[in-house]
Amino acid sequence: MGAFKVVIPARHASTRLPGKPLLDIAGKPMVVRVAELALASGAEEVCVATDHAEIAAVVAQHGYDVMMTCLDHASGTDRIAEVAQQRGWADDAIVVNVQGDEPLIAPALIQEVAQNLAGHPAAAIATAAHPLHDTASMMNPNVVKVVLDKNGYALYFSRAPIPYARDAYAAQAPMPEQLPAYRHIGIYAYRTAFLRSYASLPPAGIETYEALEQLRALWHGYRISVAITASAPAAGVDTPDDLQRVRELFAQRR
Repeated sequence: MGAFKVVIPARHASTRLPGKPLLDIAGKPMVVRVAELALASGAEEVCVATDHAEIAAVVAQHGYDVMMTCLDHASGTDRIAEVAQQRGWADDAIVVNVQGDEPLIAPALIQEVAQNLAGHPAAAIATAAHPLHDTASMMNPNVVKVVLDKNGYALYFSRAPIPYARDAYAAQAPMPEQLPAYRHIGIYAYRTAFLRSYASLPPAGIETYEALEQLRALWHGYRISVAITASAPAAGVDTPDDLQRVRELFAQRR
């Protein structure tokens, strides 16, 4: 298994769940639960990147590495780039972005994305997807789809139903069973060299309209390799209902 690092961006601000990384899940803050899983992935380093002193203090109290980052980062990718810069990581180092609101993420998925990038030297980024089989999800703009080339590199990401089954949809029929449709999973591995250049890349028009940050990389010519997993991972925590669901799952495990 090749070496890789994990950075967990953790912001205190959240419209629907203020202070989300600090919310309790079975006796530990959510961000600590995520750090535990990241460490279980086999990463050589796991660092929580935050702009909030309380989050930093709590992470440190639980024995995990944490770094205070700038307040004005536009995205988690920018925050991760600052960590890579400050830590002096080599250009070819692989860094996985694990969101701080994913307390159910599978360590195997983290490892799989990192190893996918290691195995695709032409790629600057790796991400994940799983087969999509139902028409409702295909048509749902909240479900991001990705189309791949023959070597497993992303051709395009969209909220639209891609690839579009012209004849089936014209006849208002369900999506064909053999349609090569994939749902994108929002986890990324980056080469540090890409992170160093990311901040200087101007946003792309397609990124702005689709509201999909990864399109910036494609538009500027960077390649994204996609690891295909068999099924969808557990959902993250965005709402109070999500939080209750996760708490109940942890209670059942105990």
